[in-house]
Amino acid sequence: MDLGLKDRVYVVTGASRGLGFASARELVADGAKVVVSGRDEKAVAAAAAELGPNAVGIAADNSDPEAAHRLITAARERFGRFDGVLVSVGGPPFGFGTDNTDEQWSSAFEAVFLGAVRFARTAAAELGEGGVIGFVLSGSVYEPIPGLTISNGLRPGLAGFAKSLATDLGPQGIRVVGLLPARIDTDRVRGLDEMSGDAEATRAANESQIPLRRYGTPEEFGKAAAFMLSPAASYLTGVMLPVDGGARRGF
Repeated sequence: MDLGLKDRVYVVTGASRGLGFASARELVADGAKVVVSGRDEKAVAAAAAELGPNAVGIAADNSDPEAAHRLITAARERFGRFDGVLVSVGGPPFGFGTDNTDEQWSSAFEAVFLGAVRFARTAAAELGEGGVIGFVLSGSVYEPIPGLTISNGLRPGLAGFAKSLATDLGPQGIRVVGLLPARIDTDRVRGLDEMSGDAEATRAANESQIPLRRYGTPEEFGKAAAFMLSPAASYLTGVMLPVDGGARRGF
């Protein structure tokens, strides 16, 4: 299936590794060009080098109010256009309701919530008809995940913002979508499993509750993200897509 991505240009944040990198890799594989960002300059440069000549890496922190403008400008200067953004950011610290500090909440709010909101606002002003704004959210949008209290608090609010933005931007032909990963085999999910003290047993128990009976791969998530950002999904907006092997049972 041709997703219509050839020569389209996207900014993907939090893309030095994990789900952001997997998404950028699938976009490039289908013919798009990408600007990838992350906080660590060396890691971002390595990610861009691995992606090849259709990628450029720029160190940027989502909590920086100037980051969005800088990355979008880089997309236009390097590749001549800007068609969309996938806002991904490293997850907030692990912890339970009584554990996380005010500082952790404040830092996570700046990066995970307000940084994403700023990026979306900036992108909306730069995009034309056919543009897309995507958010990497979490299965915690629908159901809290033990050990991820800060994410449980922030991700649902960001999903609400995304749905509101979809209504606002729809008349301009700009789409807004969200992806809700659950148990994807990343360093973060493995770290969450290790909190139990027996990561192998925890993983086996989790997999038994997933209809497909396994964790997803970053590559599978990236393919879903590439589709949602592509012109092939041109009539999808305001959608929150669970990427979870069927773990969410509700509609």
